[in-house]
Amino acid sequence: MDNASEIDDLKDIVNKLRKRLKDIREEADEAAAPKVSPLAPDNFPTLPDIDGVRFAAAAAGVKYQDRADVMIAEICEGSSIAGVFTKSSTRSAPVLDCQNKLASLASGTKTKGKFAFVVNSGNSNAFTGGAGFTSVHAISSAVADTFDVTADQVFTSSTGVIGEPLPHDRILAVLGDLKAGLAPNTIEDAAAAIMTTDTFPKGSTKTVEIDGTSLKISGIAKGSGMIAPDMATMLVYIFTDANISQATLQKIISGQNKTSFNAITVDGDTSTSDTVLVAATRRAEMAEIKSNRSSQGRAFASALGEVMQDLAHQVVKDGEGATKFVEVRVTGATTVTNAKKVALATANSPLVKTAIAGEDPNWGRVVMAVGKSGAVADRDKLTIKFGDITVAENGWVSPGYTEDDGAKYMRKQDLLVHIDLGLGNATSTVWTCDLTHQYITINADYRS
Repeated sequence: MDNASEIDDLKDIVNKLRKRLKDIREEADEAAAPKVSPLAPDNFPTLPDIDGVRFAAAAAGVKYQDRADVMIAEICEGSSIAGVFTKSSTRSAPVLDCQNKLASLASGTKTKGKFAFVVNSGNSNAFTGGAGFTSVHAISSAVADTFDVTADQVFTSSTGVIGEPLPHDRILAVLGDLKAGLAPNTIEDAAAAIMTTDTFPKGSTKTVEIDGTSLKISGIAKGSGMIAPDMATMLVYIFTDANISQATLQKIISGQNKTSFNAITVDGDTSTSDTVLVAATRRAEMAEIKSNRSSQGRAFASALGEVMQDLAHQVVKDGEGATKFVEVRVTGATTVTNAKKVALATANSPLVKTAIAGEDPNWGRVVMAVGKSGAVADRDKLTIKFGDITVAENGWVSPGYTEDDGAKYMRKQDLLVHIDLGLGNATSTVWTCDLTHQYITINADYRS
């Protein structure tokens, strides 16, 4: 009995030591981790006010304490609303509700009154059964009453932990504060309120002149983990004063999405909550843009695309634990589909991403990614470059390549991996980041 008791005591001591060691490691990781991504821009950009839009943010305590975690954008009557959403088969109640409301708008249903975007962080309201729709309805109804908006024109989004009921009463409790705080110049506060594991708020802007009228575009985004292209991979809200029809705006955002939010990946995981919404207040004094193929439509699409791509890049630069921003450029493919297969296989490869994190010019892992992608490829026609350095060609390492050159290049923060398949003219570009130990640290205890 004494021996058994001593063994139990020893086991208890070992378990306590293991727990303490784990705590020490986590504390060390947290101390070593940068508070803001090393790839972050120096400052949040100055975003111009958009005529017809006001913002507010408040601390509801959905999950986080002592920080704003709910934002609202109040959008004027007569605006055009468009969006794209995750294709996940387990998408959240807010996503499904937004899709239904946009479908109603697209069907030509007449709308009266203002619109509102309401977003909370800390809880994704995903995989919550009927309770998810109960929360969406409660928020939409309360916002409608407080802000004099039709409930069918309230678009909600939620981001954070999956599988826990949203404590929507906490959001309802701060609606009065949100209404009192509405202002056209507080979009940065809104950007900060929607962050989860993000290390910096994300914003972008562009002004474009069309037929003598200067149109403004301002957007914000959140996104850091669970990022993989399957429509969009985060929460994004873009506002413009352009006078553009709803149908045209929808065509433009769907098209520009392909080379922005649908061309990035952090970890290969598609979120249940991905939402991109665009609101055009139509307050600019100009003729209505009725076609995405008109010169006016193309000019606006180009400007909107720049904002979308900038926000997409910021999401990658804030990838959980990221220290490198990587462009994977594929050329010479037989089809765009094949080009994108190779780009994504490379960008999502843990072996490629960890090599980049370790500043190891391991081009063999890129060869592996091409081979596993399922795309049409020929070993002997393949060329791989790191930046301007030709690493491999003609089925073998390039004669002029040295490991020292490759290692020196890999020490840069912004990297280009260029893969030419040598088979055709199709291309595709995907942006990603490296995979570091900090990604594991962040996600190992995210729920707790």
